[in-house]
Amino acid sequence: MRSVLLLIAICGIVQGLCRADTLVSTKLGTIKGTSGDGFTRFLGIPYGLVDESNPFGPSVPHPGFKEIFQAKETKECPQLFQGVPTGNFDCLTLDVYVPNTANSRKLPVMVWIHGGAWISLSSSTQARDPVSLLKHDVIIVSINYRVGLYGFLCLDIPEVPGNQGLKDQTLALRWIKNNIAAFGGDDENITLFGDSAGGMSVNMHLYSLNEKLFDKAIIQSGPALSYWMMVKSNDTIPLILAAEFGLKTTNLKEALRFISTVDPHQLVAKAFELKITSSTDNNQPLTKPCVEKEFEGVDHFITEHPMNLKSSKAREMPIIIGHTRREFHFQYDTRDEEFFDAFDLKTLFKLGFYVENDMEDALNTVKHFYFGDEKISKEELIKLGTDLVFGHSTQRMANQLLESGAENIFRFVYTYENASHADELPYIFDQTRRFFESSDEEKLALMQSPMRARLTLLWTNFAKYGNPTPKPTELVPFIWTPITKTTQPYLNMDSEFTLSSRPDHSRMAFWDLFYKLYGKYQMWY
Repeated sequence: MRSVLLLIAICGIVQGLCRADTLVSTKLGTIKGTSGDGFTRFLGIPYGLVDESNPFGPSVPHPGFKEIFQAKETKECPQLFQGVPTGNFDCLTLDVYVPNTANSRKLPVMVWIHGGAWISLSSSTQARDPVSLLKHDVIIVSINYRVGLYGFLCLDIPEVPGNQGLKDQTLALRWIKNNIAAFGGDDENITLFGDSAGGMSVNMHLYSLNEKLFDKAIIQSGPALSYWMMVKSNDTIPLILAAEFGLKTTNLKEALRFISTVDPHQLVAKAFELKITSSTDNNQPLTKPCVEKEFEGVDHFITEHPMNLKSSKAREMPIIIGHTRREFHFQYDTRDEEFFDAFDLKTLFKLGFYVENDMEDALNTVKHFYFGDEKISKEELIKLGTDLVFGHSTQRMANQLLESGAENIFRFVYTYENASHADELPYIFDQTRRFFESSDEEKLALMQSPMRARLTLLWTNFAKYGNPTPKPTELVPFIWTPITKTTQPYLNMDSEFTLSSRPDHSRMAFWDLFYKLYGKYQMWY
């Protein structure tokens, strides 16, 4: 015991340079992790605290710990996962994975923000023991944040202005900036990356009102200009939920206080049942990021839509941004013929556009371009949804970031195996759902896939150098060139990687014209 205390004392003196076995001394206390094969994991490190008297409102930084913190268990925030309520408020934590090479030099840091449509999942959903990335001598951090009701109620009141989940992420990024050196990480070389709602989070952090807390960004299927990203404030949600649990009131703050006392598992289940935090063909979750109303003395994440902003953080920042070839496959692939026969384009557009009588011409134009005189088909509808929600939004966002002064913007389209939404993740991380559901033979194929080797090389090169291809290699025998104001190269990620120009150019040109003619019908909340 005396030797352990002596080691802790030395680490306190030479803070940020000492890591022996599984013990790390940070500014907030000493943390003990567990050993993996060639790396150390530190799970469930607390970075913030939820105010349980107002769990829908701001969190505060964790004060640290006086005794050694045993970082052995990952956490998740309250949510409905696969139909089962789970999680608790002791969830503002992060997981740190450190390769053993961090003992000898500072390593680049890659911070993963999980997706989950803003309503579910956790830090360990994808980034659990990310061995394939760690082999490239980077530190991986994966963060939890509040989701659903507790993370994304937007009520236009000082107590709950909105975007609490994004503000949780900000607390986590501050913790990483201040403490990652103790793990052997380079706090001046932090890459933020994420997919879907996680990618949108990364994109939003480029536009937030907070200080700059990272140095590079990878946005996977998450353009902040997608109309799937934002909702209007909605002060009826607490009233509806309070009534469901026995309190009928028209007073918002009274309802809010009441539902704060309801068991979180019961509340998240009821919110899903009422389609507040669930999706249907005609409905998206009502708990998402929003444009916040300004209040004096209240910390805000964003008070204008990214469409109306330039990103000062993006200036001179390298960025990777892209999407999969058939994003909307997961929405429509299992639908029967009757679904497509009855499909109304208003269903797809009404989430982001005012689709009353004045927009009939716009919808007819879209229908003619994608379907001609034929009935709506599955493949063309997948293509339409992909273009509308991800493809063209990605192109517009890339160009907007270029206008903001981003140093190098690298675009990609992930095409491999007719890729759907998030299909690239099993080739970046080792412990995805697809991995667990695969046979031993399929698992081996995933682990040994050239796609995994290419993606992890590109992503970690980017984290190290700000350039995914600093030189040609056997895996990627060319230089991935960034876009400019006059050129639009992109990396086509298929069974072989190739550099092409202007993805889906004719369809993107159609959407350029569409927004010029009908952009006035957008709902920019």
